[in-house]
Amino acid sequence: MKTIWLIPVIAYFLGSIPFGLLIAKVFGGDDIRAVGSGNIGAANVARNAGPVAGVLTLLLDGGKGYMAVWLAERLSHGNIRWAMIAAVAAVIGHVFPVWLKFKGGKGVATGLGVFLPICPLAVGAATAFWILVVAFWRYSSLGSIVAAVALPVVVYWLYAPGHAPPDSVVAGTVLISLLVLVKHRENMRRLVAGEEARLGSRRQRG
Repeated sequence: MKTIWLIPVIAYFLGSIPFGLLIAKVFGGDDIRAVGSGNIGAANVARNAGPVAGVLTLLLDGGKGYMAVWLAERLSHGNIRWAMIAAVAAVIGHVFPVWLKFKGGKGVATGLGVFLPICPLAVGAATAFWILVVAFWRYSSLGSIVAAVALPVVVYWLYAPGHAPPDSVVAGTVLISLLVLVKHRENMRRLVAGEEARLGSRRQRG
């Protein structure tokens, strides 16, 4: 088997590393899946294990996505199709990690991380959308939803300004955005019902 065919396997297992679970145990000793929203992402870790633990989770979840694509680019000599395959596989690994019975995080940080080596301008734009939404409405989940919806658009416009990106980039970006949105379906339900807590609230859910 050629090494290049290992790209999606490597990316999946990198993405599946449950940094939030591990960091929360180091900082607080609790199983993060049993407290707060039960999510292993940075927001729930920060609320239950402290802001330092939350920031570390955010950086490591994003970093594993970046590393998966970076390795794919090296193994494939810069082939964008393999880079996008790695990007999708890493997010799937985070959302459906084999170590946690396929019950993982929501893919926001890892999703942004995979696009850092592919289209950093799009990551900056999506992050700006998140910051603006959270600053005005104080819903972290709403910021993530808006960023996920905006990502395919900003990647399309910023990947190669003046030119349409390759089909693999378009398809991979849409798939990653859909994964993030599906994982936020309960947040969407609570937002519509007026039950979603704002950022900083003790009862906030992830």
